[in-house]
Amino acid sequence: MAQRQAIVAVLLRGDRVLAIRRGPAVARPGYWQPLSGKLEPGETQDQAVVREVREEVGLTVVPLAKVWESETDDHRFRLHWWTARADTGEVVPDPGEVAETRWVTPEEFLALDPVFDGDREFFERILPGM
Repeated sequence: MAQRQAIVAVLLRGDRVLAIRRGPAVARPGYWQPLSGKLEPGETQDQAVVREVREEVGLTVVPLAKVWESETDDHRFRLHWWTARADTGEVVPDPGEVAETRWVTPEEFLALDPVFDGDREFFERILPGM
């Protein structure tokens, strides 16, 4: 099976990032992570960032830059990591996809449990160098 493409949206507001806890309607519920989602056919990565954020938490964001690539631990998805500004607006989670949200510092993200290994690597190794 071909590897699918997905985005990870690291939403920035001041010195914090948005962490979501996966909801009951998605695979591996309960994990904390940045927002993520599959690319739709014909969609660019930055368009996917805007769409996924709007669908999952109701925010309008401005994509800034692609900052990293990784793959999921099961190798099914190639993840394209983007930063995006989310300076205003109230988080309104889609209850099926998002069980809980928190604006956290990178250090606070690393204290959340459980998190995926790839997300931990991003917050430990990639984000500090940006």
